[in-house]
Amino acid sequence: MKKKDVKEFIESLKKAYPDATCSLDFETPFELVVAVALSAQCTDERVNKVTPALFKRCPTIKDFAEIDLNELEELIHSCGFYKNKAKNIKLCAKQVLENFNGEVPVEMDDLISLAGIGRKSANVIRLEVFGITTGIAVDTHVKRISNLIGLSSKKDPLKVEQDLLIIFPNEYLKDINHLLIWHGRNCCTARSPQCDRCPVNQFCKSYKKH
Repeated sequence: MKKKDVKEFIESLKKAYPDATCSLDFETPFELVVAVALSAQCTDERVNKVTPALFKRCPTIKDFAEIDLNELEELIHSCGFYKNKAKNIKLCAKQVLENFNGEVPVEMDDLISLAGIGRKSANVIRLEVFGITTGIAVDTHVKRISNLIGLSSKKDPLKVEQDLLIIFPNEYLKDINHLLIWHGRNCCTARSPQCDRCPVNQFCKSYKKH
């Protein structure tokens, strides 16, 4: 994609999704850590229904570290994979308390050392909590859209991210993180993509084949 096309691509998506922001509700850095962990294989909408009661029960990181595992499982049950997520959230809270003095770390290597936090989640935390845009959170939407449009032919999220970082300058990273996810939810859906009304179909190699 040429430099001029990159700008037009971003502007077209911004026009289509002027409200594109992080969809997870949170007030503290650790609340976002928990919400991101819960969002694996689960919609943000579902997570946002679960977290109010969860955050009320556990207002501090210490509360998450000390809550009974069975109670935590019950609170997050509807998010799926609740046993694994509960175990990771408790352990993550203990790691933050013991290894990082109760502060959610900022560095990528530190974040991915936490239970339940991979590179995608760490990119979200770095962007939303610390305003750091050195990476792109490649979820299923971003990977699918990147493959369809022709931004990347890779399947591995890390390799997709590396391809996207070559295409999009740092000044666009904050926007692209949100815009591609919103586009994947609202237009370029997995089952029935609405190609004819897509705001960036002129850039899409899959659409041109139709």
